[in-house]
Amino acid sequence: MIAFRNLRKEFHLRGQRKIVVDNLTLTVPSRGSVALLGRNGAGKTTLLKMIAGTMDPTSGEILSTGTISWPVGFAGSFHPDLTGAQNTRFIARIYGVDTGDLAAFVEDFAELGSSFRLPFRTYSAGMKSRLSFGVSMGIPFDTYLVDEVTSVGDAAFRRKSGEVFRERMEQAGAFVVSHSMDQLRQLCDAGIVLERGHAIYYENLDAAIAHHLRNMAA
Repeated sequence: MIAFRNLRKEFHLRGQRKIVVDNLTLTVPSRGSVALLGRNGAGKTTLLKMIAGTMDPTSGEILSTGTISWPVGFAGSFHPDLTGAQNTRFIARIYGVDTGDLAAFVEDFAELGSSFRLPFRTYSAGMKSRLSFGVSMGIPFDTYLVDEVTSVGDAAFRRKSGEVFRERMEQAGAFVVSHSMDQLRQLCDAGIVLERGHAIYYENLDAAIAHHLRNMAA
């Protein structure tokens, strides 16, 4: 379960105030998969970061009864001088999972070859995302945070990523950002539409998508 209580987030830039989320109060049940819908700049990624705990709200709070992933594919927490394998083992220790099992899963899944044992700073952006996605999928979270989950790698790797993620969703929930309505329909059952600081929750995903498309056409 993840509960939002009077959540508010605003930014101040050049004397201007922008409200991204204004007084959001709702509860998402365990294993609920929610699509975050909105225009570019509406606050989808900001909301993900607040759920992850990497950004503080201006006021209000987010409560959770389970474990929450970092945004899947985000590689900002890896140490640049450690190898991919060393970073993987370090994260395994932090989350209390078997280091050898996680390293074996990530090495096979991420398809980095010998680069898995090279410093993370030598990786391309795509390699960093592969490593991060592999580590995310190798740890059993109760809720996954996803920002364009299948945008990493070539077509074959994207298909594999989607298949593994759908397997994880059988036992977990998620908050998902994607520009693909088809992908959201595959992964989610509810939706939150963000528009001009307001966040409207729909238990029915199709109703949320319809609202979002009306906003985009206006």
